[in-house]
Amino acid sequence: MELIISLLAGAVGGNVAGKALKQFNLGTIGNSVAGIVGGGLGGQILGMLGAGGLAEGGTDIGGIIGSLASGGVGGGALLVIVGIVRKALKK
Repeated sequence: MELIISLLAGAVGGNVAGKALKQFNLGTIGNSVAGIVGGGLGGQILGMLGAGGLAEGGTDIGGIIGSLASGGVGGGALLVIVGIVRKALKK
């Protein structure tokens, strides 16, 4: 359950980051794909690290909030990384 929440939050995080940071925008589909991958990775990494107990998962409110936060941040972060690499390859 927490993986699904992280993936969905990652898609949202990727699209929000793409809209907020126009220079890294990959379009809706690109933002969503980068966000989904980043959300899944972010959720798994923070879950392994513990992240203060929030990203460990579960169906309690703390686990859900942790999955949302880690997925959204991971999605936005990966979108920025992909955008930077894409810009560097264009030069």
